[in-house]
Amino acid sequence: PVCVPVQVVDELESRMSEGGVVVDYHGCDFFPERWFHLVLVLRTDNSCLYHRLQSRGYTGKKLQDNIQCEIFQTLYEEAVLSYKKEIVHQLPSNTPEDLEKNLDQIMQWIEQWMKDNN
Repeated sequence: PVCVPVQVVDELESRMSEGGVVVDYHGCDFFPERWFHLVLVLRTDNSCLYHRLQSRGYTGKKLQDNIQCEIFQTLYEEAVLSYKKEIVHQLPSNTPEDLEKNLDQIMQWIEQWMKDNN
């Protein structure tokens, strides 16, 4: 299936306007800025990423493209160009411990946002 950004945005619009939604996607440049108070870019050390992608069956160009995307910070740059820099944050995603730390950090951000906006 091919992703058509306009159709994705149209489909999500009513859900997003209600708030309290997490969007998980491998890009962000077509999502409206008004939807987000926080944008997270997960980053992975290239050696970890290489083995992770290999274990998922990535080979050749697909593997190389993903590694290059991480090296050149492509998704982070896309996020910074698409949204206010102060809402864009990078989080490490190398180990299960990173996952736990990230969850804790995200929960803190949500709690603070709730205090500040309710």
